Amino acid sequence: MNETYANSVERHPLRPFLPEGMRVLFLGSFPPQKKRWCMEFYYPNFINDHWRIEGLVWFGDKEHFVDNERKIFKIEAIKSFCTERGIGFYDTATAVRRLADNASDKFLEVVEPTDIRRLIAPLHNLQAIAVTGEKACDTICEYFGIKERPKVGSSVELSEQIRLYRLPSSSRAYPLSLQKKAAAYARMFNELGMKTCET
Repeated sequence: MNETYANSVERHPLRPFLPEGMRVLFLGSFPPQKKRWCMEFYYPNFINDHWRIEGLVWFGDKEHFVDNERKIFKIEAIKSFCTERGIGFYDTATAVRRLADNASDKFLEVVEPTDIRRLIAPLHNLQAIAVTGEKACDTICEYFGIKERPKVGSSVELSEQIRLYRLPSSSRAYPLSLQKKAAAYARMFNELGMKTCET
């Protein structure tokens, strides 16, 4: 354990992105260190495939939100798309300690979990919360007292209106092809009546 990281509490650097009429809320674990960002938004690491998955799911093109020449994601196109489709973002932790100098969830210690009930209380159109990694899944299940964690690709009921989906991690360290990850994300959106492109 690196004591420099272990002793330092890091607060969440982004505000929740909660567009009006939002139907799906993605909750990750916590953003990577700023040195790994290519934009000021969620899933900012250029080697994380979240925005390539969304490109495949909705447009049949993994490069739809990617500017390969500048090695960045197209943030304005992403924000506009998410607002139009009703897709929001935040994380399951608002404060963490990093136990190592990397982006792996296994080296994150959650100091302050997000108050998810408070976060979603005003979101009257919310149909689903989607978690995309083991740390986020564990944190939200502990928060809601869910004893049986949903398996990757499955969902459980949180309330009459809201389901919790566990999707494959968009990290390249997660051993599943981009196409299979996109298919799992598309299944969730289609179950919610949000028509996607064939993946």
